[in-house]
Amino acid sequence: MDDLVTLLTTTNLYRFVDVVGVVANGLLGGIVARQMRFDIIGFMAISMISGLGGGVLRDLMLTTRPVMLTDPAYLVGVLISAAVAFLITLHDRWLRRLLILADSLAMGCWAATGAVKGLAFGLSPLPAILMGVITAVGGGMMRDVLTGRVPSIFGGNTLYALPAFIGAVEALVFVRLGMSDLGMGLAILTCSCLGLAAKWFKWSLPEARDWTLPRKNPKAPRRPHKGPRDPQ
Repeated sequence: MDDLVTLLTTTNLYRFVDVVGVVANGLLGGIVARQMRFDIIGFMAISMISGLGGGVLRDLMLTTRPVMLTDPAYLVGVLISAAVAFLITLHDRWLRRLLILADSLAMGCWAATGAVKGLAFGLSPLPAILMGVITAVGGGMMRDVLTGRVPSIFGGNTLYALPAFIGAVEALVFVRLGMSDLGMGLAILTCSCLGLAAKWFKWSLPEARDWTLPRKNPKAPRRPHKGPRDPQ
């Protein structure tokens, strides 16, 4: 798995997309902090959790040092995004669309890198896929929990965890075929396209239905037959 470690530690396009995703999710966290009327400390905390939470959670589960502590670009990027969100109201429609695009690209990148990193650390395919999904959705989930919102992955929203799952699976399939770089690229593309399509077309998973087993209605007891009343 040395080639996988090299793939994850080399400064390349994936690192760029990764940092862009951290900044985008930091801005999205800042938007939530503004809605909750937090102060600057709240902005910084929610932006950091939103942008870095998934990767930190993954690295802690893999018992390795989080990337944010070894690469200053991640921490600097998310702090800048928190400051921007604190100073500027991000309500422009095209800016929000750009953030959604960056978030979708980052989700694909995080799903792929999380799964490949789990595989590089000796995990079997299924736990490695779980690492990919956690990396992709963990930050947003922790952000929503801390702000008293229902996490997006629990339903009531467009598809979120499913594109990450598909991207992680795709990345691992190509790793098994010896085409790690191609798998990473295709996983990012697939996950991003699915995420954007889900937001555009409002795709969501079905909610639980209140199915019940059919029951036979018990027969109502017969009333005693009353004859004609006697004339008075």
